[in-house]
Formats: sequence, structure tokens, C-alpha cells
Amino acid sequence: MTSKNKNYGLVVLGATSSIAEAYIRLVAKERGSNLTLFIVGRNAEALESIAADVTARGAGNVVTRACDLADIDDPATLVAAATGELGTIDEVLIAYGSLPDQSKTQTDPAELEKAFQVNFTSTAIWLQAFANVMTEQKFGRLAVIGSVAGDRGRMSNYAYGAAKGGLERFVQGLQHALAAYPNVSATLIKPGFVATPMTAHIEGRGGPLWASPERIAADIDKAVKRRKLSVYAPWFWWGVMTIIRSLPAAILHKTKL
Repeated sequence: MTSKNKNYGLVVLGATSSIAEAYIRLVAKERGSNLTLFIVGRNAEALESIAADVTARGAGNVVTRACDLADIDDPATLVAAATGELGTIDEVLIAYGSLPDQSKTQTDPAELEKAFQVNFTSTAIWLQAFANVMTEQKFGRLAVIGSVAGDRGRMSNYAYGAAKGGLERFVQGLQHALAAYPNVSATLIKPGFVATPMTAHIEGRGGPLWASPERIAADIDKAVKRRKLSVYAPWFWWGVMTIIRSLPAAILHKTKL
């Protein structure tokens, strides 16, 4: 339903994340003046900087909207604003999230609630809201960033993992519901370790299991174009997580994973 020669309306929620910025630059390079953007995040100044950057790279109109996406009051207002600015929405990328301190989620109920609100509840609401737009217009691509952490609950991050696991189940159900609309798709991206500010505190960052935001952005681009249901990013996490999922509980419980 889309082509490089027509206007392409892209909405990015969590646009100031490193992965989202890399993806925006990638799409801007490919589509140039045919790209119109509606980018949303908490930091207005950072959004304006991204808008200036992609405009300099040749993108068409860029609209910014500063708000806390996890604090949902009236999703219909933002969705209507995006539709009003873009006309039609060809693609939505949901890229925001947080990596909670597992120990804090175990002692502070507010931290546990926040972990789910940011990484699952609010994300599911935005997915459904934009899916409704796309089923109405009968075309569009949804993409959302999940995590390999959702594949199995582990002591190191089970609050975050549970939120991302719940998100994966929601996306699977949404994909089933969208099967009646052949030109509407939803893709779940499951990154492993990514070198971003969110992971700056992790000891031993770097090495063969770590990827750059640009690498993940390229994986998102391929998956969205191919309308994949879900992809590991990079691909080798499929093998890593297959092993972790297959470990008997008696063995897993002897580890510190």
C-alpha cells in the first residue's frame, strides 16, 4: 500500500531513544522528502534537535509533540493529532521503555507498578489505538520494541521480563485479530543487549553479545518491510534464548541469570 514515490507518514513514540533516533535517520535517508514524521517523547528540546537533523537530511515535514507516553490520560487526542498532521499513517514505531532496578521492584510496590505501566500497560494501549486507525484505513505497519527478557522469567530482571513477556502475548493476540486485514501488520522486535544510555550502568558492557542502536534500527527496517511477526535483534539471540528457555528449572535455579 506504500511506495517510495508517495508521502510516507511515520509516527514514532519514544523518538528520543537511541534506537528510535537511529531508525528515524535510516528511514529519512531512504524516503527523503516523501517522509513526514510525527515524533513524540518527553524531552521537547531533544525532539526539536531530532527534527532539525532529519530535516537537514532531506526529510519532509516533521511534527514534534512532548509528553509522557506512560502517563495516558486520553490516547484518542494524540492519535487524532497524528492523523490530522499526517493524513494517513503508514507506520508506527513504539520505542520507549525503561529498565527498572529489579531489587527496587521487589521492595517498593510503586516501582513494580511503574515497570508494568511503562513497559507493558501504556504500550499495549498505544498499540491498540493505532491498530484501530490502521484497520479503519485498511493499511499500515505497527512495530514495537520488546525484549529477549520476555522469553523466560529470571531472577536478574523478572519484573522487566514479565512486562515484556506480557507485551509479547498482547502483540500475538493483536496479530491474530489483524489477520483479517492483509495490509495491516504488527511486528515485535526483541533486542538483546544494546549499547544505549538505558544500559550504561550494566557491568561488562561491550563484547560480541552487544549491538549498536544502528544495528537494531536496520533489523527493525527489514522486519517491518517483510511484515515479520517477530524477530530477535540481532538474529543470534534466537539461539541464546532457545537455550535459556530449554533449561530445566532445577538447572536454571542454580544460576544467577
